[in-house]
Amino acid sequence: MNRRSFLAGTACLTASLGAPAVLRAQGSVLKLGVLTPLTGAGSQDGPRMLKAMQAVVDEVNKAGGVLGRQVALIVEDDQTNPEAAVRAAQKLVGVDGVPVIMGTWASAVTSAVAPVCWESKTALMTVSGADSITQLPHQGYIFRTQPTTTLQATKHAEYIASTGAKKVYYLAVQTPFAVPMKDIMANVLSGNGASMVGGLVYEPSKTSYRSEIDRALAAKPDMIYLNSYSPDVTVLLKDLFRAGYTGGRLTQSYAYNTKVAESLPAEVTDGLVNVQPSSDIDSAAFSLAQKRLGLEAPDSYEAQATDWASLALLAIEKAKKATGTDIRDNVRAISQGGGTKVGSAVEGLKLLREGKDVNYDGVSGPCDFNEKGDIIDCRFRYGLAKGAKIELIKVV
Repeated sequence: MNRRSFLAGTACLTASLGAPAVLRAQGSVLKLGVLTPLTGAGSQDGPRMLKAMQAVVDEVNKAGGVLGRQVALIVEDDQTNPEAAVRAAQKLVGVDGVPVIMGTWASAVTSAVAPVCWESKTALMTVSGADSITQLPHQGYIFRTQPTTTLQATKHAEYIASTGAKKVYYLAVQTPFAVPMKDIMANVLSGNGASMVGGLVYEPSKTSYRSEIDRALAAKPDMIYLNSYSPDVTVLLKDLFRAGYTGGRLTQSYAYNTKVAESLPAEVTDGLVNVQPSSDIDSAAFSLAQKRLGLEAPDSYEAQATDWASLALLAIEKAKKATGTDIRDNVRAISQGGGTKVGSAVEGLKLLREGKDVNYDGVSGPCDFNEKGDIIDCRFRYGLAKGAKIELIKVV
């Protein structure tokens, strides 16, 4: 038994053991697809997102399932690699027949997988941030709970300007969002009393970035924005320390997380700021997720993964059918509008069975989508690296 089969089998077994006998005798299992990074650059986040989705499914199964059917996650590892992800997506769609694929992380992976989904009329739910993703001709099948590049770049630049930094340098790995993010940040900085003094997009997975660091420091920045993934950011932070740079540094939380913090000396990382879209920490859904996951503070990825599973299941219940088109056509019907506000799939499913309308407000935020499938707004959480730990600065 390979790793992927083990995970999928574990999901089915968990569902079966958690179900009352009467439910085990009901209809066939409803399969939902998970395509997320269990290996590669995104492997710090993929397993946690999978756990959050599984927790929702387990809770729903315990409460009776959906349309009289138990739910099982069919899990594939996208390996943070577009080619591997496309093969896995084709298997989920063609062999397993799932109506939705949830969990893609890297923008390059989501961009590669998206055509597989819309051509097969399969819904796709993702955390990938590149604006180009929802500009694809996806026919409404993509739902993105991650803020767009435009929204992230605007908020990050406003924060940098608020720190008093005046000269910002941009270092980014080659991705679909690298150049658009730089251009947006430059515009926002110029309107807030600061400036982008230079930028460089580099190739990933090098053992040293000293030449790139030397080019950045030649511009004499007082803030460097590191737009990359954990392996490269680890090397960049070491090279910046060796070069004697003492100015500000800001990066995404997926690049600098607790595991990376624990792997580097504090003198290398102290003072670094990381940022991530924030869970809606004041919501009822957040409190329920804390209990469901046994975590003090579910992060943005765990929050979004919770919302994908909840949205898909509520949309299926609303439609009384379980195809990708049914999910596409009913997500907004259960997540925005005048229905009763609910913070969990179980709560919403109960009301839908009673013929009532619901408005799911999720762990990651209101889960209101525009015509392209992007969320309309969310909050951001800023953390400070200090003594190999990450301390909260603020949520805005």
